[in-house]
Amino acid sequence: VQLQASGGGLVQAGDSLRLSCAASGFAFNNYAMSWFRQAPGKEREFVATIRRPGNTYYSGSVKGRFTASRENARNTVYLQMNSLKPEDTAVYFCAGAPMSKILSSLWNKDEYEYWGQGTLVTVSS
Repeated sequence: VQLQASGGGLVQAGDSLRLSCAASGFAFNNYAMSWFRQAPGKEREFVATIRRPGNTYYSGSVKGRFTASRENARNTVYLQMNSLKPEDTAVYFCAGAPMSKILSSLWNKDEYEYWGQGTLVTVSS
């Protein structure tokens, strides 16, 4: 199993970034895919999840600015991040949980079976 996140970088406040996470080694279509982030000295926190196209759930801090999507044919999940703020600075991780998990449980990192290695996003003010 492999989850390879990419697309992070250094941007200015107000800019946009698109993260990608390419999955292999498991039945991607049967998994809800999520993004978490971890800032220095802080706990890993939920950002967004997508079960099927249009079936998404976001944390309050990113709702309206971030959009999760997935392309099952490419076993890839994306996170479009707009209007970035310095407080969005963190390492971003993709993760997979069985589709059987109820949507409201997917904020909990303990529900996930698979994790990627993370990609660093730094937003300067």
